[in-house]
Amino acid sequence: MHRFGKKGNDLLKRQFAKEIIEFVDLRSVRNVGFEHADAIGRNIINRFEAGEYDVATLFYSRFKSVIQQFPTAQQIIPAEIPAKAEGAGTGAAYDYEPDESAILASLLPRNISMQVFSALLENGASEQGARMSAMDSATRNAGDMIKKQTIKYNRSRQAMITK
Repeated sequence: MHRFGKKGNDLLKRQFAKEIIEFVDLRSVRNVGFEHADAIGRNIINRFEAGEYDVATLFYSRFKSVIQQFPTAQQIIPAEIPAKAEGAGTGAAYDYEPDESAILASLLPRNISMQVFSALLENGASEQGARMSAMDSATRNAGDMIKKQTIKYNRSRQAMITK
């Protein structure tokens, strides 16, 4: 099991400490780029080919809106292929150059890296949305507290004047 991110790291470390293979810390990286995801993707593929695990699943927070993020699990190895819709034709046969195996050998590692990159971006957007929402709530609460304290101060000042 690979771990990325502080919150996921803390939770998984408590529950699955024995199954954890490696922890990748990207907290110090200001802007996560494709090169980070590509390195992670290559590491996942290398460990899969070495037989360290048979299924790789990404767990990340999928961004829907500033106030809604959904925990998501996405299996990336082996790839989950959606079932064909009823009535879908078999399609025409095409010859590829280079052959299919060479194309897949090039595209599949890139696909793994793209899925990791997508998960990292979704997670980052979810984190920023949660921060934005928390800061908005904190600002609103601080404003309410200031209003209450101002009213309390004005009432006590008025009481002192009338005495």
